[in-house]
Amino acid sequence: MGTPRWCQAASAVLRQIEPIVVLEQLGSCFFDTALLLVVRDRSSDASYPGQSGEASRQKAMTDFFMIYNLIIRFVPILPALLLAKLSDRGWRKAPIVVPLGGYALSRLALLLVLILRLPLELMFGAAVLFGLSGGYCAFWPGLMTLASLGSSATDRSKALMRVELLYGATGLVGSLISGHLFQVNSSGLGNGVVLLIMATLLNLLCFIHSIVLLQVKQVSISESEEDGNLLAVDEAPGSIDRVNIVLLFAAAFLYDFAVGGAVEILGVFVLKEPLSWTAAQVGYGNAAGCTIFLTSFVGVILFRRCFGDVALILIGMFSFASGIYFMSFVTATYMFYLARTLTLFALIPMPTIRSLLSQQVPSSSYGTILTSLQLTLKVAGLTYIPAYTKIYQRTLDWFPGFIFTLSSIFTVLGMIPISILGCRSPQSSQRYRRVLGD
Repeated sequence: MGTPRWCQAASAVLRQIEPIVVLEQLGSCFFDTALLLVVRDRSSDASYPGQSGEASRQKAMTDFFMIYNLIIRFVPILPALLLAKLSDRGWRKAPIVVPLGGYALSRLALLLVLILRLPLELMFGAAVLFGLSGGYCAFWPGLMTLASLGSSATDRSKALMRVELLYGATGLVGSLISGHLFQVNSSGLGNGVVLLIMATLLNLLCFIHSIVLLQVKQVSISESEEDGNLLAVDEAPGSIDRVNIVLLFAAAFLYDFAVGGAVEILGVFVLKEPLSWTAAQVGYGNAAGCTIFLTSFVGVILFRRCFGDVALILIGMFSFASGIYFMSFVTATYMFYLARTLTLFALIPMPTIRSLLSQQVPSSSYGTILTSLQLTLKVAGLTYIPAYTKIYQRTLDWFPGFIFTLSSIFTVLGMIPISILGCRSPQSSQRYRRVLGD
């Protein structure tokens, strides 16, 4: 009797989104570390007139990542919208399956660049291919849509944060070992080959899993009412509070502008003097970033007993603003980890914003609204990537950490629309009362 029950439990787990999250994030951690270090190695001989060797290498790396990241943020816009429309028409797995194929191909492309000694610029073509599959812009909203459909309104923030927790825990493990795996030399092919082979296989396995095993689970409206959950919105289009949606989108844009811009530069920042991190230290630093997923989840569990969603978002934003401001003055590795410690709750805002957004629209529009949010974040990326890159290059000699101070300022600006939303909530509280049944 024990074995069949165990098999049934294992089968039930494999049909949920959690294995997809684990496999994809593990493969992405390996790929991200490999890409950063491959770009560093290929940029070691860069030379620009009037600039030192270190400044030339930093410029070459930041220019590459500026172009690469602009491509993977701009190209997916239309494919992600089309996949979102398919999702809301019943093809809920499409925004997950299609991007995972792009993930596997992009990992394979970097592996070929490394093995065959191909020009690094070929990764721009791989980025286009990745974008045409919908990329992260379609994949993550697809996961969030399935998580939202499978949870009730009152438990949605916790459900989405659980997905983020698993994503972060996997990233923590993957980051800790990725730097060491990069240094494993396979048959004289060079560093990073073993790491990229594993990344490609993991993403390929994830792609197959999403096609064969993944199932869509949806909590019905009647179940939600029986559980005494809050109804965020009626199915009638007129019940949508557009002002709240605009405020949530504005806050998400500003916060992503701050966080994305800082993270964009942080990977390159730690490779320069005085930190000059090795491959293993890069992995440890990425692991420290993934720890925020765990601490943010614990923060949600603890703070929800005393605060609402709006207060949770503000706590997370303040946590990031203080930590990234301290990062401006980091000159030693221990100071980097102290700054990371201050950002313990920095992940709370985005899943909470997604939860609040999903409560503003009918369930039939979850895919569209969440993908629209992701596209808004892509627009933020198209803005902050070139802006932060050029500002960093121009302030590199007199204040390299200036870019992090700028991120702190934009985070504080992002707290304004959320505060306005909090002031508006008493006016619309009648729409969120507990349904006791007529």
